Amino acid sequence: MKILITGITGLLGSYLAKEFASLGEIHGIKRPGSSTRLLEDVDFPIHWHEGALSDVDSLESAISGKDLVIHVAGMVSYDPADTDQLYETNVRGTANLVNAMLQTEVRKLVHVSSVAAIGRAPEQQFYDEDFKWTESPFNTDYAISKYWGELEAWRGEQEGLDLMVVNPSVLLGKISDDRSSTAIYHYVLEENSFYPSGNVNYLDVRDAAEMVRLLVEKEAWGKRFILNKESMPYKEFFQIMAEAFGKKAPHRPTNSLMLRLAVLYASISRKLGLSKNPLNNKTAMLSTQKITYDNTKATSLLEFKYRDLKDTFLWAK
Repeated sequence: MKILITGITGLLGSYLAKEFASLGEIHGIKRPGSSTRLLEDVDFPIHWHEGALSDVDSLESAISGKDLVIHVAGMVSYDPADTDQLYETNVRGTANLVNAMLQTEVRKLVHVSSVAAIGRAPEQQFYDEDFKWTESPFNTDYAISKYWGELEAWRGEQEGLDLMVVNPSVLLGKISDDRSSTAIYHYVLEENSFYPSGNVNYLDVRDAAEMVRLLVEKEAWGKRFILNKESMPYKEFFQIMAEAFGKKAPHRPTNSLMLRLAVLYASISRKLGLSKNPLNNKTAMLSTQKITYDNTKATSLLEFKYRDLKDTFLWAK
């Protein structure tokens, strides 16, 4: 089987390459000059194709003759200045990929989305795959772009693709992976004092990659799966992390005044070009939410056993 992975040089993409190498020949799309650091330790060949989601010709060339496409490439940002680029990458880029697959008659697509694409609503604390997207002040521009990107993937299914959609929560990789989703470690490494009042939904990136492989082997086409170990209060999450890292855990809860001041500071820093701190009114509000993304559907189908969080942190360190 020939497997093409977009976003293969990123965090989840690199672990998916390692996970799927046992099933077939791995192909990856990358831009000229892109770093392949996360794949330097692999013991299997990767067949590289230069291209981009914005370049339909390069997509068709890379996709042609493949048996499976895993679409991981995307943009993560909570900066209002990136709204247009989020749309171009996560929506138009996915549409280009779907069209290229239809044009080359490659039928099997795993679309890696995000739990953000499920959406959020006031007063709602429990979400599963059947939750219907609703317009809400709790949906960030990133979430909206991932939702629209999913719609393009489902449009591809209506036009003949075999589709599977997975929605991972916060992915925990190694500190040395140095990706946006591993930035959460630095909050504890810097021994910050305050913790948000809400919950974090998380998953070891190795578990995420294994679950995607198992779902493909189950041929669970036409379905959508939340990939999430559990929902945990930030206070407890940071305490376990701090113990594993040998650091002092955040010990003071935030309050509404602190959040408003932090949002103001982050906004000024972004405007002055001093930082890309993702904190804004929406992300601050989300950090106070005690929500759970239900993992029952995937866990039951696969009878999956998740890694212990402390073991994940020790591995990450």
